[in-house]
Amino acid sequence: MWQLSPINRRRLATFRSNRRAWWSFWIFMVIFILSLGAELIANDRPLLIRYQGSFYFPAFVDYTEADLGGDFETSADYHDPWLREHIENDGWILWPPVPYSYKTHINNLPGPAPTPPSRDNWLGTDDQARDVFARVIYGFRISVLFALILTFGSAVLGVLVGAIQGYYGGKVDLLGQRFLEIWSSLPVLFLLIILASIITPNFWWLLGIMLLFSWTSLVDVVRAEFLRGRNLDYVRAARALGVSNGRIMLRHILPNAMVATLTFMPFLLTGAISTLTSLDFLGFGLPPGSASLGELVSQGKNNLHAPWLALSAFGVLSLMLTLLVFIGEGVRDALDPRLINKG
Repeated sequence: MWQLSPINRRRLATFRSNRRAWWSFWIFMVIFILSLGAELIANDRPLLIRYQGSFYFPAFVDYTEADLGGDFETSADYHDPWLREHIENDGWILWPPVPYSYKTHINNLPGPAPTPPSRDNWLGTDDQARDVFARVIYGFRISVLFALILTFGSAVLGVLVGAIQGYYGGKVDLLGQRFLEIWSSLPVLFLLIILASIITPNFWWLLGIMLLFSWTSLVDVVRAEFLRGRNLDYVRAARALGVSNGRIMLRHILPNAMVATLTFMPFLLTGAISTLTSLDFLGFGLPPGSASLGELVSQGKNNLHAPWLALSAFGVLSLMLTLLVFIGEGVRDALDPRLINKG
């Protein structure tokens, strides 16, 4: 049975003793897990339909109107009053808590969009008659997933480059540092805007462009650990015994370097979310119509008479970034050897 090592048990205990970080971690995980099932919470298609003794799953399968007793071979519009009444005459419909998706344009609003919060639209609607709560759920998910993938990719590249520079030193380190000085001095936000205006941005294009610049923040930390670790006695002994450089780097020095890397990762997450939000706010981020928190911020700026838009965007972003910062502080303290030894 797999068990934590004594030092990792002490680290976990230190993290749990930080009540703010511990509760922030669980609150964030609950919200994130719920957002992964956004289609089950906010969707313009029913979760389940029973019609003429058969079960249908419109949230996961695209049915035509003819499949449900209609006349047309087009995709079924489950908000069509005739179709709903037709199904309910010989079955029933199970809707999600919010019967709108992030891209659903609502036709039966009580007034001109944007409309204030109501029983049907918990956080109101935006200026394109879309449900704000549904867009917040989907926007939270895509922001966190984008940040997680970007942080993981940045960590892999940053650790790899920093390890090579720090372990081999000499000309490899010198040339690497000169390249990093030039690369990190580039105006990243302006370059992202220029590149995003040349190509049609989507999730993966935007991820790749941001990955070109986000990995440099970890290089210096990992490089310093490898510069220090390569001259330690156990590393020199392993080298004398004929252990390969790759094995020494991976098994003997990298675990120490990962401590500093893990400390930085929650803050890389917050930076990735902030950058994506900024690009979406400026109109250079995700494609138009995507579930975007930055686009919601822009709508709040353009519709000052609808304060629920700005308040919803501010509340979600503030909560998300605050929780991640608290988690990052807890991870930093948990990996601090002074606090571990004191504990």
